[in-house]
Amino acid sequence: MREDWLDRIRWDDRGLVPAIAQERGSGQVLMLAWMSRESLALTRETGKAVYWSRSRQKLWKKGESSGHEQIVHRIRLDCDGDVILLEVEQKGGIACHTGRHHCFYRELQGGAWVEVEPVRKDPKTIYG
Repeated sequence: MREDWLDRIRWDDRGLVPAIAQERGSGQVLMLAWMSRESLALTRETGKAVYWSRSRQKLWKKGESSGHEQIVHRIRLDCDGDVILLEVEQKGGIACHTGRHHCFYRELQGGAWVEVEPVRKDPKTIYG
């Protein structure tokens, strides 16, 4: 009997695993989100990133409202089996709901968080 690849993942007590989206080519870390068993299986089946929204308690197809989909080229599992790494092509060049290229746009400088990355597109024009 062959073991299901999803059984090799160490899911947390909520049935989730953190997933890092890394941009193909540049290696830029775009974002961190959460995946459920179902969202990871859908990601593999469709080739597009599907996450689990903890705030909305439902599946979240990346780009469903913004159009900024993530095309998944590789799915990797870390050594402990508890973190997923997605190598993605970011459509539209915006991964963050703030309209930035990636979610890690704040840098600690002298004891304060400073925004060091520009907004590429006003979120009001993306989400209405």
